[in-house]
Amino acid sequence: MANSEHETIYRIALGIMKGINSQMVRRMIDAGVSAEDFFTLDLLSVSDALGLNSKTGFGAHDRENALKRAAEEYVFTSRHSVKVISLLDDNYPWLLAETPDAPVTLYMLGDADLNSQHTISVVGTRKPTQYGMNFCKQFCSDLGGYFPDLTIVSGLALGIDSAAHTAALETNHSTIAVVAHGLDMLYPAVNRDLARKIIKSGGAIITEYPSGSTPYAGRFLERNRIVAGLSQITAVIESPIKGGAMSTANFAFHYNREVVSLPGRVTDHVSAGCNLLIRKEKAHLLTAAADVIELMDWKPLGKHIEPRQRNLFPELEGISGRIYEILKFESEPVAIDMLHQRTGLTVPELMSALTDLEFDGIVTRQPGNRYSIS
Repeated sequence: MANSEHETIYRIALGIMKGINSQMVRRMIDAGVSAEDFFTLDLLSVSDALGLNSKTGFGAHDRENALKRAAEEYVFTSRHSVKVISLLDDNYPWLLAETPDAPVTLYMLGDADLNSQHTISVVGTRKPTQYGMNFCKQFCSDLGGYFPDLTIVSGLALGIDSAAHTAALETNHSTIAVVAHGLDMLYPAVNRDLARKIIKSGGAIITEYPSGSTPYAGRFLERNRIVAGLSQITAVIESPIKGGAMSTANFAFHYNREVVSLPGRVTDHVSAGCNLLIRKEKAHLLTAAADVIELMDWKPLGKHIEPRQRNLFPELEGISGRIYEILKFESEPVAIDMLHQRTGLTVPELMSALTDLEFDGIVTRQPGNRYSIS
């Protein structure tokens, strides 16, 4: 077995072994202790070198078990072209390395640049409104239009995460999906095709968990710190007060990274978390790509930034207002007969109002004479 293979196994084992975290790895770097040293030197020598109590629990049995599991993982990563990136490596993403709880080991499928100069995490609810979905796609597209090297990071969940990944793919920008399980599976399974497209396009699927690790609530929370840590800024697009997007935003805030949040009306449950972030001054107001560019002082090459403000919540009354309130909370376009049933309006009344709303750019007519918020 080549030395590089041995070294990779030692580095995988560091990530697998209980009690080893980023602080410990940084102590190893400072002390000049390699991953191989940690697993081959006697416990007393390791403890002395790292300034640890000899009763740390890093005994021979624990280290042997970690190495055995790491050797199995090495076989998996080799067979499936999974890259192993250790906190000890020079190619470890530098933004993530700055965080106090950085993963010891990352597993990556794909070829994304983990150190792009323009990286943004875009997160939000799994059950967004059509308005939130449309804003997410337009925002990602607009931002990507200024920065060819833009990388969009998210969590591959349904809703806003999927919309952000898809927007990146549609505009030929790199996107990174961080998952809460090993790379021998994919969750949610419905996003399997999206994951393939991400890898094929030059993006990546990333995790800190070895194969055989299944997703559960605690791992999704741990995953969120990586989503936040990989980026200079996190954008929250529609989130209730309790949700994964809020934990990602809080991680970013505590990492001293910028956070922006799409506001919603005080009566909108799906925007309650976004409004709270703004009210608590944990996030800046997000209305368009220009807000991020100005906040981050990013310099687009040869392009003028339009400081355009969106009409987020048009003040509509009467028939138009009733139609808008229905469409705003729908994730799919709504047919005329459904609007007729829910509003009690006649078809001629609906058609007249919808024509006006479409002309004003507030709604969009979809195939099959169905309508959605623009």
